[in-house]
Amino acid sequence: MKIAVVGATGLVGSEILKVLEERNFPVTELIPVASERSVGKQVTFKGKQFTVVSFEDAIKAKPAIAIFSAGGGTSLKLAPAFAEAGITVVDNSSAWRMDPSKKLVVPEINATSLTPEDKIIANPNCSTIQMVVVLNPLHKRYKIKRVVVSTYQSVTGTGKAAVDQLYNERSGNQAAEKVYPHQIDLNVLPHIDVFLDNGYTKEEMKMVNETKKIMGDDTIHVTATTVRIPTIGGHSEAVNIEFENDYDLKEVVDILEKEEGVIVQDDPKNFVYPMPLTAHGKDEVFVGRIRRDESQPNTLNLWIVADNLRKGAATNAVQIAEYLAENKLV
Repeated sequence: MKIAVVGATGLVGSEILKVLEERNFPVTELIPVASERSVGKQVTFKGKQFTVVSFEDAIKAKPAIAIFSAGGGTSLKLAPAFAEAGITVVDNSSAWRMDPSKKLVVPEINATSLTPEDKIIANPNCSTIQMVVVLNPLHKRYKIKRVVVSTYQSVTGTGKAAVDQLYNERSGNQAAEKVYPHQIDLNVLPHIDVFLDNGYTKEEMKMVNETKKIMGDDTIHVTATTVRIPTIGGHSEAVNIEFENDYDLKEVVDILEKEEGVIVQDDPKNFVYPMPLTAHGKDEVFVGRIRRDESQPNTLNLWIVADNLRKGAATNAVQIAEYLAENKLV
C-alpha cells in the first residue's frame, strides 16, 4: 500500500514514520512530502533513505492514504486536492475537526463510523484523545454529566522551536528565539493557543467541543484549563468526572484495566502513578490516582498521561490508517 506522509520532516511527521515502522504497517511505497524548502531532503524509513517530494508529485503518485501533519492552513488548502484524486486523508491539524461533514476519530471509540466515502478524516487534538479514551468506557457504564479538566502539557506540543526554547533557556541562552510570550524553563504558562472572546483559549475549547463530537453526546458538559509546562515526554491531565449514576471504585478500575489502549498505574503507596517520563515513547494512555471526589456525590478524580506525539498524534493517525486498510475502506 502506497502511503504519503505530508509534513514528513516535522516533529509529528518524523514520529509518524517511526510509528508506521514500529507497527509494521504494510507500506509498499513511502512518499514523504513537505513544503518546497524541504523538497529534496532525505528521511529514513526502515533503514532506507527516501527523498522528500512536493505536494503535486505526491498527488500524481496516487497513494492510498495520505497522513497529514503540516498545519491547519496547509490542510485546508491541500487535503481537498488529495481527496479529489481519490486519496484518503488522515489529517492531524485542527482544520477539519469540527466540520460537521467530517468524522473526528479515535479508533477505540468511533472507527466503526468510517466508510469508503470518508476521504478526509480528522485526527483529534492530543489532549482530547488521551482524555476520551479513558472517559468513553466510564460514560457507557455510568453516564457522564460533567468533566472538569486541567492539563499539564509538554512543550513538544508546540513543535521543535519550543523544545529549542526550553533547552536554550536551560543552558542560559536567553537571547535565543522564543515561541512563547514568556520563559518556559522553571515556569508554567496558563496559555495554550490563542485567547478567545469568552476568556478561554482555543485549546480549551477544542477539548470541550471535540469531546462531545467524538463521544457522540452533546449533553456532556466540559470545562478545561490548559497549561504549558517545561516537560518533554507527554501531556498530563487532572480530570474530575461527575456521573449521573453512582459508581463502585473497584469496578471503575476493572473497567479501565480491560479497556483497549489503557494501562492503569495506580499504586500510590508504592509511588506508582502515570508520569510523562515513563509514558514517553509509548502508544498507550496511562491512568492513575483513581479516587472518589469526597466533596460531592457520583464524582471521580483521576490522572491521565500519554505521549502527545504518539497516541496524541502519530499513533492515533496510524491506527486510523490501520483500520482503513484492515476493513478495505481504501
